[in-house]
Amino acid sequence: MRVKYIGKTISFGLTENKVYEVLSVEKGWYRVVDDTGEDYLYPPDIFEVIKD
Repeated sequence: MRVKYIGKTISFGLTENKVYEVLSVEKGWYRVVDDTGEDYLYPPDIFEVIKD
């Protein structure tokens, strides 16, 4: 699944309007490789799902 970050650019590694690949969904949160190159869990409400 691909998602677009819909928040403002933040210091911990997500860029406004950038598309990210979701590696997995864990307890409702998305595991995403952010701009730091590391994968972290993020709440789904800060993303918009991109339909292919």
